[in-house]
Amino acid sequence: MDAPSQYLTFTLGGETFAIGILAVKEIIGYTQLTDVPMMSDCIRGVINLRGAVVTVMDLAVRFGRTPAPVGKRTCIVIVEVEDADGERQVIGVVVDAVNAVLDIAAEDIEPPPAFGARIQKDLIAGMGKINGKFVILLAMDKVVAGIETAAVGDAELVE
Repeated sequence: MDAPSQYLTFTLGGETFAIGILAVKEIIGYTQLTDVPMMSDCIRGVINLRGAVVTVMDLAVRFGRTPAPVGKRTCIVIVEVEDADGERQVIGVVVDAVNAVLDIAAEDIEPPPAFGARIQKDLIAGMGKINGKFVILLAMDKVVAGIETAAVGDAELVE
């Protein structure tokens, strides 16, 4: 039997999602973003994270929904993923609220549904069962893949 894996659960548009905890670098409160012209619609801008330029993605827009409104519990989850070239990429994702870190045993993870999910099937790593309910486990490398973020590294941050 596999040891349970840990996942960070969060809320987005009233639904619960989860990211493997190993991809999560940190969670920060929502902060003012610097706009970068001509970026993908799902990129809200960039932040200065201890001197590093970090692109911030709106997950709601990435999933084809309206932009997430910023509320009291809105956070930016800083994740590190590996891109198609094997390069490590740090990106922030805007979520409505962070919930908890939970253990989900391998036997409690089902494959993504063949149909019926409200986001692209290839963005879903699986469906985790927590207390009799399903949580969408995101494949963050796929969520970030194909989004134009490379040009942001050259952007100047104005403080």
